[in-house]
Amino acid sequence: MGIAPKLLEVLAGLKFQTPTPIQSKAIPVAIEGKDIIGIAQTGTGKTLAFGIPLIQRIIQAGQGMGLVIVPTRELALQDNESLEILGRAFRIKTAVLIGGVAMGYQLRTLQRRPNIIIGTPGRIIDHLRQRTLDLRSVSILILDEADRMLDMGFAPQVNQILEAVPKDRQTMLFSATMPENIVRIATRHMKLPVRVEMAQSGTAAERVDHELFVVKKDQKTRLLDKVLQEYKGSVLLFSRTKHGAKKICRDIKAMGHSTAEIHSNKSLAQRREALEGFKLGKYRVLVATDIASRGIDVKGIEVVINYDLPENPEDYVHRIGRTGRAGQAGRAISFVVPEQRYKIREIERLTRSSFPITPLPELPPARPSTNVFDEDRRPAFTRRTQTHVRRGLRLRGSDSRSYSGQKNSNRPTPFRH
Repeated sequence: MGIAPKLLEVLAGLKFQTPTPIQSKAIPVAIEGKDIIGIAQTGTGKTLAFGIPLIQRIIQAGQGMGLVIVPTRELALQDNESLEILGRAFRIKTAVLIGGVAMGYQLRTLQRRPNIIIGTPGRIIDHLRQRTLDLRSVSILILDEADRMLDMGFAPQVNQILEAVPKDRQTMLFSATMPENIVRIATRHMKLPVRVEMAQSGTAAERVDHELFVVKKDQKTRLLDKVLQEYKGSVLLFSRTKHGAKKICRDIKAMGHSTAEIHSNKSLAQRREALEGFKLGKYRVLVATDIASRGIDVKGIEVVINYDLPENPEDYVHRIGRTGRAGQAGRAISFVVPEQRYKIREIERLTRSSFPITPLPELPPARPSTNVFDEDRRPAFTRRTQTHVRRGLRLRGSDSRSYSGQKNSNRPTPFRH
């Protein structure tokens, strides 16, 4: 495959013996310095597919820097962990640039002149604006899960970064899905890229069994209770919103299961604690928004539950890719409310699959309410609050009138904003 002998020794010491299909095809091409568009299912070893050539080329060149751009903090930390382990024997230094970490600390890591920088687009742009980051020595650029970056609205930042790095560089794109907008960006910023495709874009993990329940919205919690009783292993559950994740987490605790939540309202330290606790078995259920559909590499997740279906069909592929990894079997269970059947058809078209619908089992009785804020039941804007708003927050130039609309001459003129 063209891997240097010393790097092979390191891989052998890490118990890597047989390359995955994406690694077999991508590594030799990348070591030659060619641009790559790599498409493979999640859990197939894409990090080493770009990590091995990245480290080897930096060592051989003796100069230059690698830049890895990722959509989420979790994926940045995961990629950094893999690259640190691989490059430790060669004194490869890395720096992670993500939100939630003090800029001062990151500045100190940059002053050590790292060989590889891994970061999210927003924080990389922050450092570029403050002139604490110089990308003129980047010789290898990697976009990991680039489609997710565009879904999250990072396209302007990614384009800005691409303009800041040298034109004469090697560029690699890796993802499980590769929409046309990604291909357009790639062809504009890449030199005759080699397409390494181990599975068609959108192909779901092979050893994952899919199961659908058509369920009313008010029955979801009871169905979740039933599923968690049936399966005894670790469970990763996806919620559409962070407020929903909080409510689901409390419901699961009321069922007697250990659980943690991970979403953008949590600090980086809280998210890392939740993920580490999930890896170590402290938490049986991890409740997450799509921020975690990429970047969670936890062995042995028995079930992925789509409590809420994702907004984009591509996110389904990445969500269920958290189970059935590295050749193991897994299960994906989705809760579908009747009016969302069209979303299932979109997912089936993308994955070129047909998912069976399982009859709804006998559900356990409803548990007492946990009195958690429900985003679908917001406080009513009452007649009384309307009156207070009219009295206290009147616009400049408006009349001071009572709720009935009559002039009230006895009331003092309210403070005008």
